[in-house]
Amino acid sequence: MPSNYRNFRNSVPWVIFFLEAVFIALFCADYFVFSRDHAVESHASYPAFQDVSHMVIFGFGFFLTFLKRYGFSSTGFHLLIIALGVQCSVLVEDILLSLLERTHDDNLLRITKATMSMTAVVISTGAVLGKANPVQLILMTVVEIVVFHGSRQINKTFLQVPDNISMMHVHLFGAYFGLALSSRFSEPSPRLEKNASTSKSDLLSMLGTLFLWVFWPSFNSVLVLEDASKADSDTVSAVTESKAANRTSFAFEATKAATNTFFALAVSAVTAFILSVLTTKDGKIRMTHIHSAVIAGGVAVSYTAHSIAYPWIAMILGLLASVIAILGSYCSQRCLNPSLKIHDSSGVHFTFGLPAVLGALAQIVLLVI
Repeated sequence: MPSNYRNFRNSVPWVIFFLEAVFIALFCADYFVFSRDHAVESHASYPAFQDVSHMVIFGFGFFLTFLKRYGFSSTGFHLLIIALGVQCSVLVEDILLSLLERTHDDNLLRITKATMSMTAVVISTGAVLGKANPVQLILMTVVEIVVFHGSRQINKTFLQVPDNISMMHVHLFGAYFGLALSSRFSEPSPRLEKNASTSKSDLLSMLGTLFLWVFWPSFNSVLVLEDASKADSDTVSAVTESKAANRTSFAFEATKAATNTFFALAVSAVTAFILSVLTTKDGKIRMTHIHSAVIAGGVAVSYTAHSIAYPWIAMILGLLASVIAILGSYCSQRCLNPSLKIHDSSGVHFTFGLPAVLGALAQIVLLVI
């Protein structure tokens, strides 16, 4: 939290209390005004929701503890943002679906999607970590959730983007939304050592990277199977065998998405170790490279994991994503950030932004082919 931020007690609790009261009132209005009788039967399971929740809460929570002066505040504010943001995300999506007269999801799927959408907010938080106070982070959460869901509905309505792919915009959206916000904050003074880290903070941050690495296949595949239930609801007159075949097909795509994501993550991790040794002057492994590059493969295949037919394609994307993440760290810190007056606290540009751009381009190439 910035050193010039004062009056914490007179602002933060009342902002949180006001938002929570508004959320409860809107949930009551949503329950009485909009009917849930026509909700789609979901195939989302509680174990899948657990994987997504562990990734977002534990993975990103520890991932942001690399600054020695903001370890406790980053994890604490992270939990606060997630708790408020999930409620806001559920409400915003319900309101948009009601306005567009579309079918609502069941409660478990609503919470799963809301937790996944919070990934964008958490990534943006990494770009302004140590520079934004709690009130600014809370307001950023509400605004970003509204804008993200609005962009999702635009993509689904006008561009006919499938639901699972539109959710994968979280990495790209969160990275560049955070960079745009970061340009409005001044860079911390070097004499204050706000960007410094310790071995303990780096260890906790690496622990968050391991959580992300383990649960990323579930994140990329959790919404693929859900399309089966929506396809069934649109074909009520279809025979039972056709429905069963449809579910089997989507289950195969979900498994394929998880498998391709794992291969991409494995190759990006191996490539990160190789490039870390080759790009350092002393020929040693730098954990800052490993911290950012090992999960780049999961970001790069987020758009295409369910449609890649052969694992070697996912492995190539993982390799390219790791190369872009490590080489992009040099370009961003030495060329791009100084010219644009951007201070990227946790390197979200080369960790999430650039690999997400690679994944979007790969999706376009696969669609054309």
